[in-house]
Amino acid sequence: MEEVEEVYTGSRAAEMEVVGGEACMGSPGHSLKEMLGMVRADLDRTVNFWLRNSHDLQCGGFFTCLGEDGHMYDDTKYTWLQSRQVWMYARLYNELDRFRTAEMLEAAVNGGQFVMSHVKRPDGTWKCYFSLTRQGQPLRTQRTLFAECFYMLAMAELFRATGDQKYRGEAVNMLNQIVHWARQDDSALGRERLSGQTGVSTLAVPMMLLYLTQELTTTMGDPSLTAQYEDAQQWCVTEILKHVQRGGSVVLENVSADGQELPGSAGRLVNPGHAIEAGWFLLRRVQATQDSSLQQVALSTFITASFRRGWDPQHGGLFSFLDVDDESPVQLEWDMKLWWPHCETLVALLMGYSVTKDAQLLRQFSTVFDYVYSHFVDKKQGEWYGYLNRRGDITHRFKGGPWKGFFHVPRCLLMCETMLEKLVSENTQQPSTPVTPTME
Repeated sequence: MEEVEEVYTGSRAAEMEVVGGEACMGSPGHSLKEMLGMVRADLDRTVNFWLRNSHDLQCGGFFTCLGEDGHMYDDTKYTWLQSRQVWMYARLYNELDRFRTAEMLEAAVNGGQFVMSHVKRPDGTWKCYFSLTRQGQPLRTQRTLFAECFYMLAMAELFRATGDQKYRGEAVNMLNQIVHWARQDDSALGRERLSGQTGVSTLAVPMMLLYLTQELTTTMGDPSLTAQYEDAQQWCVTEILKHVQRGGSVVLENVSADGQELPGSAGRLVNPGHAIEAGWFLLRRVQATQDSSLQQVALSTFITASFRRGWDPQHGGLFSFLDVDDESPVQLEWDMKLWWPHCETLVALLMGYSVTKDAQLLRQFSTVFDYVYSHFVDKKQGEWYGYLNRRGDITHRFKGGPWKGFFHVPRCLLMCETMLEKLVSENTQQPSTPVTPTME
């Protein structure tokens, strides 16, 4: 553990202690202002890590398989991550003054050119490849719509950064195709229909489509687009709420098309990170609709109940998968602690607190914050490690891989910095008082 501890930003005193059967943090916590400073510094380190190490100056696009010191260990280009990195650079350029630089805009535009030139199939289907060679030649296609989702996000944010209409056209046309696949006919995705299959609703599809429509309508600033996608957003909310089961106590990852529990392990599957992420997507919907009942279910079921169910009472951190009936999950990595659920939980809890000022949500945010900054964050070299075992030991030392790129960490840090900055400016009652972590 000595080598690992050298890159922790928190002390070992901040690790979990089991008190009375519940996980409590040993650290006294941090004030809002202290957390803001830590998040801001972390975002700067993370951005510098990717600017310094990931750009392919010969072939375009980005290297995303990066070791802990930033060296490239595999030049395969995964298109989810290519598009996400374009989106992230453009979002940073658009949102924070210190990143509104020529370097940041150039990184977004150059990456966008690689994405537009190589990611989308040339056959007019609007399908995108999943992975490419370094030079941009196709390697693999998935029978899902997620590569297309991230392509759309990249184009929308590039339009916001540049005002170039070509990006707007790409974003709108791709979103229309995604809506068609999600709501009407997904046969073009290449999935074979088998006689034993029944209709299944997976949480990932409606929650992702809700996020896409939210991003497009807010990015474009066009009231006609808001009206155009209102029906799609309502459909997404209805589909997401089908996953609330067992009297509102749990969010299941897979349900039947009509919103009933499915048999077997797939039907019992709980993905705490996904449910919590869907929760903050729903909170953003509430900001537009002022739907108090939707706010209640987003906070109580998707965020709070999923957090309580997913938090490891012995070692801290969020489990990757659970079985709602406490069977052993079939996913072999079920008890690993991954970076992205912790990112989504930080965003969701802080957003919930910003909306309600419920101090319990802020204390839970502090619990996750302390875990993250004593386990995932590499203060010396920048970025986060992504994969821990149940005890919190690092299992994979790379900073980027086939699934982890420049997205979840900086998106989380950007959103938390923005919310914390607002909270600090609003806080007139002892702003330096530490927030005590809790699992109550």
